[in-house]
Amino acid sequence: MKISIIMAAYNSQATIGRAIGSFLAQDHPDKELVVIDGASHDDTCAIAKGFDSPAIKVFSERDEGIYDALNKGIARAEGAVVGLLHTDDLFARHDVLSRVARIFDSGGMDGVYGDLEYVARTNPDRVIRYWRSGAYRPALLRKGWMPPHPTLFLRREVFDKHDAYDTGFRIAADYEAILRWLVRAELDLAYIPDVLVRMRVGGESNRSLGRILRKSREDLCAIRRHGIGGIGVLAAKNVGKVSQFMRRDRGKDVQAR
Repeated sequence: MKISIIMAAYNSQATIGRAIGSFLAQDHPDKELVVIDGASHDDTCAIAKGFDSPAIKVFSERDEGIYDALNKGIARAEGAVVGLLHTDDLFARHDVLSRVARIFDSGGMDGVYGDLEYVARTNPDRVIRYWRSGAYRPALLRKGWMPPHPTLFLRREVFDKHDAYDTGFRIAADYEAILRWLVRAELDLAYIPDVLVRMRVGGESNRSLGRILRKSREDLCAIRRHGIGGIGVLAAKNVGKVSQFMRRDRGKDVQAR
């Protein structure tokens, strides 16, 4: 089973090399990395191309933001399964893709996800937050639950039948898409109870108070669009993050590299 990983990049020379290295270290043999660069002004493209790997495809052109870039990558992906790896992120262990592939090979599941660690930007070995997502039940959506987006792998047919990211959402298109896939498409998801991805803190949605407020407005719009509630769901979604800062335990066999 071929797995395509989409990487949206822009002026990411400081971190993209290590992110790609964690992809190449995956022991699953049938994989590809589709790098969609937004016409960076630094060495992002040179670093990606410098790996000189047949598993890596690099495209560089202007885009309309990260979700537009992800949509372009999904359109160019050849795999039966599609996942993401941001340039600030790392696969937490060498067998993430092979474990995901085994679940899909067993049949029946539309998607697979796991746990996520938020790590210090300058030291990916220092854990800031631990997101233990747990098994999915539809009722959890009304409590603000969602699977960690960077750990979510979906069959290609999900995008073909139910569309990818709505670029009208500038910050919360991932949340809107997940609600659309789970509420309208009623996807069956499998949960891997281990850390799959390590994500550096300081992402797009948290860079300023203005962006945090905009994300909240977009989250609320997505919640109402898909009929799972209103402001109470948004409040629960944000309150649920507090416990992530209190957990310092990590998956028992996480290999952070």
